[in-house]
Amino acid sequence: MFLGLDVGTSGVKAVLEDEAGALVASAGRPLSLSHPQPLWSEQNPDHWVEAVIGAVDDLARTHPRQISAVRGIGLSGQMHGATLLGRDGRPLRPAILWNDGRSQAECAELEQRCPELHAIAGNLAMPGFTAPKLAWVAKHEPEIFARVAKVLLPKAYVRYRLSGEMAEDMSDAAGTLWLDVGARRWSEKLLAATGLGFDHMPRLVEGNEPSAMLSRELAQRWSMRADVVIAGGAGDNAASAIGLGAITPGDAFLSLGTSGVLFRVTDRFAPAPEAAVHAFCHALGGLWHQMGVMLSAAASLSWLARILETPEATLLAPLGSSVDRPSPVQFLPYLDGERTPHNDAHAAGALVGLRSAASRDDLVQAVLEGVAFASRDMLAALGRSAQEITELDLVGGGSRSLLWAQIMADVLGVTVHRVEEGEVGAAIGASRLGRLAATGEAPADVCRKPQRLQSFEPRAAQRAAYDGAYAQWRKLYPALKEKSP
Repeated sequence: MFLGLDVGTSGVKAVLEDEAGALVASAGRPLSLSHPQPLWSEQNPDHWVEAVIGAVDDLARTHPRQISAVRGIGLSGQMHGATLLGRDGRPLRPAILWNDGRSQAECAELEQRCPELHAIAGNLAMPGFTAPKLAWVAKHEPEIFARVAKVLLPKAYVRYRLSGEMAEDMSDAAGTLWLDVGARRWSEKLLAATGLGFDHMPRLVEGNEPSAMLSRELAQRWSMRADVVIAGGAGDNAASAIGLGAITPGDAFLSLGTSGVLFRVTDRFAPAPEAAVHAFCHALGGLWHQMGVMLSAAASLSWLARILETPEATLLAPLGSSVDRPSPVQFLPYLDGERTPHNDAHAAGALVGLRSAASRDDLVQAVLEGVAFASRDMLAALGRSAQEITELDLVGGGSRSLLWAQIMADVLGVTVHRVEEGEVGAAIGASRLGRLAATGEAPADVCRKPQRLQSFEPRAAQRAAYDGAYAQWRKLYPALKEKSP
């Protein structure tokens, strides 16, 4: 048996997988966020640990035999969060999370201080990353900064509390702006730009390598064996890729969750910071990945449903499973700003082309198409620096809509596959990394792709119509940005 632990932002999830790769059981515990000031987002690191232990306690109570047979544990988690520890190994302040926006000024200062940042880290300096957060602490909380002995990411803090070991995997470390992503090692130059050194960092391991052993106390608490291995694990998106079997260069998927992620596996470090593309290490040695991110994907449809006070399923039903032509209305899905390709936290959403004849169906279709056009922006951004993407697995809540899947195929011009999602997720990917660390199996034997449920091919006439609509849509952002205050 293998245990996967995912330390998310809104909750912790624990899953048990058996030797055949089947999901046996899952448990979860909620987490709360703190927003003490505008743009701030924080959590108490000890709450992550309490939630993880509580979730495993639940599994031990409901599935004692299976829990006692666990051989390996994998960790995944929210990326970028700055967990600052003193010499006693205790947090010095609440963790500053990935969605905290207070360090915008520090991002500009870092890029000026270290002109090589883009080439080494492969990414723009954004407030979401870890290094600008430490620069903010150094400037605004110098008494805290002076006491920092170690900086851990969320899942690394959980690992420390489960095992006593401080270690981090390459995929999560790549999101700090302190890693030489191509060389897969900490960068002395990037650390120095924020007043830190190697001694402030945990040791690095690959995601499928053993990183620690479960503590004797917790092994006894859960009636586990004494030699349970904890794998390096992965950041949440890389762990999801492991769950999807995306481990071969060229494998790609599009996640239509609250936010949207276009993920592609590469066999080399392929940065494209000029297009706000993230270039990170994958969870397996010798692999990297590129990632485009939009901040409002399925959230855009949820927004419209809330505004119209109508369930999403009711909004989608009249449109059926396909449309013949683009909506006369166009939608910019920048409800919470945008990352790829604009890197503009102040970008705003818009409905353009409204006429008195516009119907509710026109608005719904416009929202679906706006997210698809933003996905095409991400596809174009990734296409500048690596091989062409010709097919995509579609996952996330938005993938349940057959209509949206067909619109994606027509807009992107690639084959889109809906896949079985019951076994997909960061916690499942973490479990598989735990298995690899415990057994030494080949990743290809463990990280299998989920079953494809249905495939959608781009239709020639609709593809041509969407080419024209996309060209018009591309003019909206610069035009509206010029008019914004």
